Amino acid sequence: MKVAIIGAGRRRNGIGEYIAKYFSVLGAEVLGVLGTSIQSASAAAKSLGRYGIRAKAFTGFPEMVSACRPDAVAIASPASTHGEYIDRCIELGLHVFCEKPFLPPERQDALVTIDRMMARSREKGIVVGMNSQWPFCLGPYEALCGKVEPSRIEKFSMRLSPIVRGREMISDSVPHALSLLYCTMGPGEIDGLRISGGEDALVIGFTYRGRSGTCQVRVDLVRETSQPRTMAFGFNGHVADRIIDFDTYTIYLTCRGKKLKIADPLELSVSDFIAAAEQVGEPLIGWSHIHDTSRLLQQICREYPLS
Repeated sequence: MKVAIIGAGRRRNGIGEYIAKYFSVLGAEVLGVLGTSIQSASAAAKSLGRYGIRAKAFTGFPEMVSACRPDAVAIASPASTHGEYIDRCIELGLHVFCEKPFLPPERQDALVTIDRMMARSREKGIVVGMNSQWPFCLGPYEALCGKVEPSRIEKFSMRLSPIVRGREMISDSVPHALSLLYCTMGPGEIDGLRISGGEDALVIGFTYRGRSGTCQVRVDLVRETSQPRTMAFGFNGHVADRIIDFDTYTIYLTCRGKKLKIADPLELSVSDFIAAAEQVGEPLIGWSHIHDTSRLLQQICREYPLS
């Protein structure tokens, strides 16, 4: 598979560099990097050299596609740019791996646009996936904390530490929580939504009503600017913390004195997308997941700003 990356720089803690890394690790050829200026694109392309990637820098999407002829495009640029790039990729017959949020939740036409994109991509045999990687940790979580029985989930909690502030914290981080709920309890509805806090810390609570039952949800967002940033999630009070050893970039989950080494969920997310694209199948975080979680994300964002 040949891949081009949109937004491989690390400005504002972007993960495009690591997406490119894992595509390469998993056997794909990363051939091009698109940036907003030749300086930023060249810097991003140069930084990929540490992973053995020799990518060319571009500032124009048509030029990158013409020169690299990719099979797939990974989109890790700001959410405001996603829609245009997704549309262009689908029209050109290119598979798409897009960072969350798929579209900005502020867009009034987001769900209509997603439906249109879904119909067009399926018509053309294009695979589209969204990177929302924490569902790929459910297996290790169960190994550490016990089996998650969807019909017995009464509570779900998650703590995340975005680098951004205010409403942007919601669009940046809440998709992770919604993806975990979707993958355990199925598509659902939320009610009793409440948001409290301020620009640097929010507490979001609601009731999630999924196919398998109903649970109470609490999501804590606390702004952190230095690594490692805090992340934890759990069901029914069994909360696992994510720990990173930056010397070896080894990731662990810990819970009640137990510790388990895990694969990087981003790598698993990229691997799942590659397999789906090669088989022209549905990735784990595919269209139904994208549509349903985008709808709920919009609902939550509308509750902000706080009264």
